[in-house]
Amino acid sequence: LLTVEQRPPLLRVQEGESTNFTCSFPSSSFYALHWYRWEPAKGPKNLFVISVNGDEKKQGRVRVTLNTKEGYSSMYIRGSQPEDSATYLCASTQCH
Repeated sequence: LLTVEQRPPLLRVQEGESTNFTCSFPSSSFYALHWYRWEPAKGPKNLFVISVNGDEKKQGRVRVTLNTKEGYSSMYIRGSQPEDSATYLCASTQCH
């Protein structure tokens, strides 16, 4: 069983502010980290899959980074807009 912890669990952001979320996981059995955006009417949408230590991926105003040695990934949203309002989730896959 792999436990992933996301912080903060709830975040309210003013329009125009930048923000970030952090997802922590045990680094010993890590394979890949998935970031999802979930809107109730649409269901989950996979935004990023990141698996290389030190890697960074971008899509518009959203950027994710990965640090497997420290066991965390961060998602940054620059200049938040009303359309960014959603639930963001992280999930990890692991190798045995």
